[in-house]
Amino acid sequence: MFDDKTLFSEKVPAGKRTYFFDLKENQQGSRLLKITESRKNEGEFIRNSILIFQEDFDKIFEAMDKVKAEINKPE
Repeated sequence: MFDDKTLFSEKVPAGKRTYFFDLKENQQGSRLLKITESRKNEGEFIRNSILIFQEDFDKIFEAMDKVKAEINKPE
């Protein structure tokens, strides 16, 4: 993972947390999305990450679109 090339990065500040969306490419040319949540706890930064591999992009983005539509539904 240390040799992965960053193609695009987006930082989203959100109160006490910061989210990072990093599109990366490995040495074989496959892409992956790394989503990282960073928060400060007692002076120390805690980071949690999830990797989404290129072959799963469509499924993940479709699921996120469904969640977004549900969130935006009028009550």
